[in-house]
Parts: sequence; structure tokens; C-alpha cells
Amino acid sequence: MNNDHVADILEQWQQQRPDLDCSPVAVVGRISRVEKLMKPQIQAAMTPFGLTAIEFDILATLRRNNQALTPTQLYQLAMLSSGAMTTNLDKLAKRDLLERLYSDQDRRSCTVQLTESGRQLIDLAYSAHIANEEKMLSSLTQAERSTLAQLLQRWLVANE
Repeated sequence: MNNDHVADILEQWQQQRPDLDCSPVAVVGRISRVEKLMKPQIQAAMTPFGLTAIEFDILATLRRNNQALTPTQLYQLAMLSSGAMTTNLDKLAKRDLLERLYSDQDRRSCTVQLTESGRQLIDLAYSAHIANEEKMLSSLTQAERSTLAQLLQRWLVANE
């Protein structure tokens, strides 16, 4: 197997600090590198749809929940800050991809739902997203993907 960037780093540390067990870098360093490599590829797949990664996440969250959500529910489910949510909701509403439904009892309270054009766009973008992820994982077998997914899930359950 060829060395990757992290293996080179580990070799260097082994030479400089043989007394130190740097094995955590083998995992954490690689996860960090994977994120840095995947992020621009994910954004590139959204660009033809005129979406940023955050906008994509908002629309995808609404689509998979298949119901109107409050902005608070939306930012919790999409893992964004409330400030980022408001700004992006405004931009998406101006593009007629989602709409706010205000409460009759309290005009400060609203839910957000996809418009028909928003639903059509996210369906197309999500299909492209899945194809892109498939391409990014093509060097792994289905069994390897399953093992990796299980290990990452175990780590997330323990740390989230």
C-alpha cells in the first residue's frame, strides 16, 4: 500500500519522537484530511444548482422531514447556528425555494416549508449529491464502506 500524507507525518514523528505514541494521528489526521478533500467536492456538486452547502443542507433537511419546520427545528436538524439560518432562509425565500408560514396567533412565530420549485430543485440536487458521494467512495468496497460507517457511527454516538 502506498503512503498517504498522514503516513509520512507519522514516519517523521517516529524519527523525531520515538518515545511518543502518535497512533491517534493515524485516525484523527486522516479524518481531518478526508473532510478537507470532500468539502470542495461536495460544494462543486452543488454549484450547478446554484446552492451553497448550507443552502443545500437546509433544503435537504426540509425535504427529508417532509413537513413544515420552525426555524429552530430546522437549524437544530441541519446543525447550523440560528444567525446562519435566518440569513440563508431569507436568501432561499427570495429565490422562491421555500416559504415562511406565519402563525395567526403570533406573527413572530412561523414555520418554513419547501415551495414546489424548492422541492424540484432539492430532488435534482440530492440525486447529484448521492452520485457525487458514490464517486468519492468508489475506491472502497461495499463491505469496507459498511465497516467504516459502523466505526464512525460508534465514535459519533460516544462523542456527540
